[in-house]
Amino acid sequence: MPFVSQLEPEALVRHFLAHPPRDFSAERLASSVTAFSAPFDVLTTAEPELRRRVQHWPLYRQWRRWLRPQARFIGSTVTEYALLPGDVDPAELASTLRRTQSAACPLLIVKDIPQQSPLLDPAGNAWCDAFADACARAGFVLLQGQALAWLPIDFTSADDYLSRLSKSRRRNIRRKLRSRAALDVEIVPTGSAFADDAAIDAFYALYCNVYAQSEVHFDLLERSFFHALLRDADSGGIVFVYRHAGQMIGWNLCFEHRGMLVDKYMGLAYPEAREHNLYAVSWMENLDYARRRGLRHYVAGWTDPEVKAELGARFTFTRHAVYPRNPMLRWLLRRIAGRFEGDRAWHEGND
Repeated sequence: MPFVSQLEPEALVRHFLAHPPRDFSAERLASSVTAFSAPFDVLTTAEPELRRRVQHWPLYRQWRRWLRPQARFIGSTVTEYALLPGDVDPAELASTLRRTQSAACPLLIVKDIPQQSPLLDPAGNAWCDAFADACARAGFVLLQGQALAWLPIDFTSADDYLSRLSKSRRRNIRRKLRSRAALDVEIVPTGSAFADDAAIDAFYALYCNVYAQSEVHFDLLERSFFHALLRDADSGGIVFVYRHAGQMIGWNLCFEHRGMLVDKYMGLAYPEAREHNLYAVSWMENLDYARRRGLRHYVAGWTDPEVKAELGARFTFTRHAVYPRNPMLRWLLRRIAGRFEGDRAWHEGND
C-alpha cells in the first residue's frame, strides 16, 4: 500500500516491528498503518516550567505513576512521519482509528502527522492536512509536534554552504572542523561488514551512551534491532564511522532513500566525541556525502534543534492527534494544549 508520508526505506519499519523498543509492542493494523503500545510520560513534551511545577506538587513521588499511562500510538519511533495510506479516505481512517484503537489504552496518539512538509509532494501534503482535519472532527485534540531539521542540498561545496550562515556561526563551525584533521572517517554500507557480533556490541554500546545522556528517555532500542538493521544489505543504510588513533569514538547511521539522506542513529564515546567536536564534523560529512551523491535533501531528525539551528538547519513541524479516552481529560487538554508545544514555542521565539 502506498504511503504518502514515507521518507525511509521499508526495511527500517520491518525491523521496528520485529524488534520494538524495550517495553513496547508493535504491529501493523488492518489499514496497513503501523501502531505500537508503550508506557508514556504525559509531561514528555510539556514546557519545562510546567514540568517543574508539577514535580513540586505535594506527594508527587506517590502519585507520579498516574502521569505515565499505557498509550496506544499510531506511527512509529523509527520514521519521521506516521506512515499514512494515501489510497484510503482520510475521514474514514480517522474515524476507524478512534473506533478501533481508543479502547486499547487510556490515551490514543496519532504521532507526527506532516504539516505542509517541504519533504513531501503537494498531493501528499493535501492528504495529510485532510487527515488532520478529520481527526479534529472525530474528537482528537491537535497538538503541534516537534521540530524536524532538514536542509536542501543546493550548495556546491562546504565553503558555499558556510557562506550562507552568519559570520559568528561560520567562525564557530570552522573552529570545530579543525578536529577533522585528527580523525579517520570510513563510510560503510550496512551488510556483511557487520557480520562480527563484537562489532554489533561496540556500536550498540555507543548508541546507549547517547541514549543515557538524552533529556528524553522514551524509546530504548534493543541490541537485536541494530543487529538486524546493520546486517541488512538491502536497506540503503550508510554508516559513517569516526576513529581517533585507531579507536572508534562515534558512528552515524543514515539512509539514502528517494533522493534524500535521512539521518537516523548516532553512537558516541564520551568525552572523546565532545573533544573532537564530532557532532559538527559529522554534520558536514553528511552534507558533503549528500552533495556528492546528487541528493535533494538532508533530513537530520528531531533531537537537539538548538544545536542544529546553529549548524544551519531549517525546520518543519508535525501535528499529533491526541484522544484521551476520558472526556474530562479531553476537555482539559483542549484548554492547555499550548503547554505541550515546546519546540514550536522555541522556534517562534528564535525565528
